[in-house]
Amino acid sequence: MTGLIHVYEGDGKGKTTAAVGLAVRCAGSGRKVLFSQFLKSDTSNELKVLRKIENIEVYTKKNNFGFTFNMTDDEKLKAREFFTNHLKDIIHLVNEGKFDLLVMDEVIDAYNLDMVSHDILTEFLKNRPQNLEVVMTGRNPKDEITELADYLTHFQKVKHPFDKGLRARVGIEM
Repeated sequence: MTGLIHVYEGDGKGKTTAAVGLAVRCAGSGRKVLFSQFLKSDTSNELKVLRKIENIEVYTKKNNFGFTFNMTDDEKLKAREFFTNHLKDIIHLVNEGKFDLLVMDEVIDAYNLDMVSHDILTEFLKNRPQNLEVVMTGRNPKDEITELADYLTHFQKVKHPFDKGLRARVGIEM
């Protein structure tokens, strides 16, 4: 089976949820999944469950960088080095051939914010293992990412409780 590239993008809720669902489906079929997140802490509630599922390996690194708009230039450089190294680690793991599906949650946002090397990510996507399925989530993917995608799914917010001031709720939005 030839692996394809999925991009789940947009301003609507559900990108990570869709990626988690595909990871569970893939693991349930006996395939091996590597699930990783960028720009999020390693305490996202979905990770608690994914870590318990046979055939899913969650690969995260602790980081406390916060939002890029609050970072100094020095903090941005450190964050970029951190996330680029995280990407390199993921690439090394999947190039060993042990995984059928790679999920990189929020990597599109990391890419857009220059928190990962553009060259490393695009070269990996072009030269990934032939049978590796890849899922990337985030907002506003750049043309070079959408051109590489086989699936491009747009999540559009029509209505969301956040618009009324309701904060993210544990177990629902986070």
